[in-house]
Amino acid sequence: MVTSYPLPEGFSEFDVFSLGSCLLVEGLLGFFLNAVTVLAFLKIRELRTPSNFLVFSLAMADMGISMNATVAAFSSFLRYWPYGSDGCQTHGFQGFMTALASIHFIAAIAWDRYHQYCTRTKLQWSSVITLVIFIWLFTAFWAAMPLIGWGEYDYEPLRTCCTLDYSKGDRNYVSYLIPMSIFNMGIQMFVVLSSYQSIDRKFKKTGQAKFNCGTPLKTMLFCWGPYGILAYYAAVENATLVSPKLRMVSKSCLKHSRHPKKMFIPT
Repeated sequence: MVTSYPLPEGFSEFDVFSLGSCLLVEGLLGFFLNAVTVLAFLKIRELRTPSNFLVFSLAMADMGISMNATVAAFSSFLRYWPYGSDGCQTHGFQGFMTALASIHFIAAIAWDRYHQYCTRTKLQWSSVITLVIFIWLFTAFWAAMPLIGWGEYDYEPLRTCCTLDYSKGDRNYVSYLIPMSIFNMGIQMFVVLSSYQSIDRKFKKTGQAKFNCGTPLKTMLFCWGPYGILAYYAAVENATLVSPKLRMVSKSCLKHSRHPKKMFIPT
């Protein structure tokens, strides 16, 4: 006999099915599209350059986000989280680490493109390998902090996936949120914007095709904006007053952060 689990408060049968379907499509589509990038890098010798290794690393991070979304989709169809408390912590850590790594790699690609077009300096293998290792270790550090008490991972309102718990909004949460967002989002957005603005100015001087320097930053804001606004709102107000559906929408936007790789590579 199949156990019937009650719907979470504030959600209808249609809401749960729609969110699960959305996450499933995002997860599978994102995984396979990024897998194409990964396979192309591994199979085509001409593409195995230091600069493209950053794109490869971004694709790997985005595949991790896609896997995280697929797990959440499966749980949504079940109406409950079947992996227990330890599974929740693992899901939160893996999703947060890969999401932060994705942001860092986007900034790293922008920085590399700036040097490629503006200073004519090519990235070396020793530098790119060091940078990639640093990014994974740095993001793993910040994602691991909630596991040891600085911040906390908990269930989302639908209780079918886990992420950073913003419902408390206490001193522990705020003390983690501010430095984490500065070192993992604020600096990266500045690097992306300043790098592509410099490329745009360079193109204008040389008469080459123009590149819309605002596109990468706008995409980052679209994907992370709703989640970031909610996270900072929770630092000053009670986040549980926000509709559970709106809170899940912000989570869904975050899953859209598996950007098409071409968007960040001006030609």
